[in-house]
Amino acid sequence: MSVSCLLKAGGRWRSFPVPVELSLFQTLRNFCYRKKSTAPEKTISSVSFYDENAKESGNALNKLFSSEQQASILHVLNTASNKELEAFKLLHGKKSISIIEHREKFGPFQDLESLMNVPSFQFKTIVQVCNSILCPEGEKKKRKLQENRLLGKLIKPDIERERLKAANSILSIVFGTQRIAWALLDRKLTVLDWQQSDYWKLVNRSYPSSLYLKEISSVISKMPKADFYVLEKTGLSIQNSSLFPVLLHFHIIEAMLYALLNKTFTQDGQHHVLSMNRNAVGKHFKLMIGDTRTSGKELVKQFLSESVLKAKPRVFFPPDRVVHYRQMFSSADPPDSHRREELYDSLLQAIAFYELAVFDTES
Repeated sequence: MSVSCLLKAGGRWRSFPVPVELSLFQTLRNFCYRKKSTAPEKTISSVSFYDENAKESGNALNKLFSSEQQASILHVLNTASNKELEAFKLLHGKKSISIIEHREKFGPFQDLESLMNVPSFQFKTIVQVCNSILCPEGEKKKRKLQENRLLGKLIKPDIERERLKAANSILSIVFGTQRIAWALLDRKLTVLDWQQSDYWKLVNRSYPSSLYLKEISSVISKMPKADFYVLEKTGLSIQNSSLFPVLLHFHIIEAMLYALLNKTFTQDGQHHVLSMNRNAVGKHFKLMIGDTRTSGKELVKQFLSESVLKAKPRVFFPPDRVVHYRQMFSSADPPDSHRREELYDSLLQAIAFYELAVFDTES
């Protein structure tokens, strides 16, 4: 059986054989990349050259596409599921739902003109949707380039999105001038380990590199293993000379963590240590006031409470650790509350990493 049988039964289209064995996207790919015939073919790159009279005529849309192209477009619109429709440009959310509802209420679309009866669908939008259906590969490439650009602003160094999406565990690390905190989360956002370690006040004066190595190696020995190690990238300005000792300290700590945690880099060249923009995490949780990031303490306390009270919390804390964490926060009231900021930030960074880079919930 072929698609031509189904289209002919609608009483509108001429014979157009497309084997059912071909998948939906394979068929569309053949249309998009097929060999050009000797006869000139219309190029649908813009609708600006069509006058207003053509738009208003009853068969304006049908004139823009060949019979084969129309048949291919209608086949998608009449058979694709809501999820499949959302893969095309401009068919996210309500538009794909509107197509499904119109199809169920009035039956299959008989021609492109009938799309004008779907809510929110106008001439120019329909042309863009049809072009997207005919050449889905081009739209996928555009979306991938956009994703990579956004990811590049969030995480360094550049890394393949596929590797990030395959991550089963990440260790989020935040370091200050006196302590390092980390949070180990799996892809279900379960907190498997969450603690901090104090080290010498290395920022107070110059110390030999060997002392840095000793201190940081000691801290790393306490850290659990993970698929990726995510370090916080601070937004301190190098132009402020008074902050130079702090910036130098942070750069030394960061370099040591990269070297000591990227154990297999010389063998496979794969990065397992990444840096994540601190302000991007702050924006994700709405903690920014201008260029300043506020404390995440109250948000973390909220996550702890929701883990106990909600059936599906945003973050899950093992029941046997919830009491311990609550006691830890209650003992961190002023003037010692600042001693927990790295701890709060390490957890928030881990959550943001999964939601922005792995699950991509804001795309």
